[in-house]
Amino acid sequence: MDTEAKILIAADDEWTANILRAILRSQGYNPILVRGGEETFCLVHVKPPDLIILDVAPPGMDGIAICRRLKAEEKTWLIPVIIVTALDQEEARIQGIEAGAADFLIKPIHRQEVQARVRTALEVKKAADQQFGALLSIRNHLAKFVPVAVRRAIEENPASPGLEKREEDLSVLFVDVSGYTNLSQRIAQAQITTLIERYFSHFLDCIQGEGGDITEMAGDGVMALFRSSDPQEHARKAARAALKILEVTHRLNREHPDPGTPMAVHMGLNSGRGGVGSTRLEGALDSRWTFTASGPVTNLAARLADAAPPGTILVGPETSKRIGTEFTLEQNDVGELKNLAERIEGYRLGAEKARHGSHAMAPSLGQHRASPAFLKFADVRV
Repeated sequence: MDTEAKILIAADDEWTANILRAILRSQGYNPILVRGGEETFCLVHVKPPDLIILDVAPPGMDGIAICRRLKAEEKTWLIPVIIVTALDQEEARIQGIEAGAADFLIKPIHRQEVQARVRTALEVKKAADQQFGALLSIRNHLAKFVPVAVRRAIEENPASPGLEKREEDLSVLFVDVSGYTNLSQRIAQAQITTLIERYFSHFLDCIQGEGGDITEMAGDGVMALFRSSDPQEHARKAARAALKILEVTHRLNREHPDPGTPMAVHMGLNSGRGGVGSTRLEGALDSRWTFTASGPVTNLAARLADAAPPGTILVGPETSKRIGTEFTLEQNDVGELKNLAERIEGYRLGAEKARHGSHAMAPSLGQHRASPAFLKFADVRV
């Protein structure tokens, strides 16, 4: 029995209220008297009680109406409500059941009945809170694996979140750790995991800070989408995110000289139209949904990441057109790119140019001569 439980009492007469308070206090509960419906709502929203006891006709509002309103609000609907009625108020009890009341007390009040009904209501609430807490924990844990764009779409329209694949203009960024295979051969797996988690946690901040959304991850790589109604805006944001990733990589290399560092990354960035939305992968035993972008825009971004030397960002021709007036770009011969029929010109991304009278500093693009590792998921893009 939870003897510390806080119980609100809203009764239509002082005698009933005082009797209830005395009985509850004798059991170690914390009863609080309120004078009507509005005071009940004020207290409930400041600090929700464990139980509410409502008279059918407290001052200011019908107890049935209070119960109905409490059950209609997400913050208060789990609080159990016990309604106090007279013996001949059968219609009120029916209305109370329909309003969501957990139980009833019949006047005149009897000590043992109050104790039993309050104890039962609190035990049911405790069990419900435990189950709800477990579900909430599971939901929050699973949310870590769901792209922000998907969560946002579901929150805005749970019944029909609109995750079907559609064509839209976007920028796609691939980030890969250089020399991951060599790194994994030099240091223990536990050290690699710690190293990757430290760096990738900062990469996540860089990407989300510019409005990007990570849709896929492999052991050594990340795919991120940048979307906006303005084609130039999402290209600029993706470019800024990539430069921030280089900056934070070099900073972490200085701050954490762990085995395997200095770490180096290489990136590919491309803009254009692609299919964005959910894809269902159907297996013999189960199915899996992914939210990603597909098409030539994604394929080229992945190939540019493959071709980028450590510590560099290669962007495609379309991205270079969109950001060329605001970022320094250097033409870079990327050679023949895998699965691409035409030769593509790549551009090495440098610093952002002056904005609003200030100069953005270029990150130090230190070259670490390790062979770039291919992104695991790049090869499945079409």
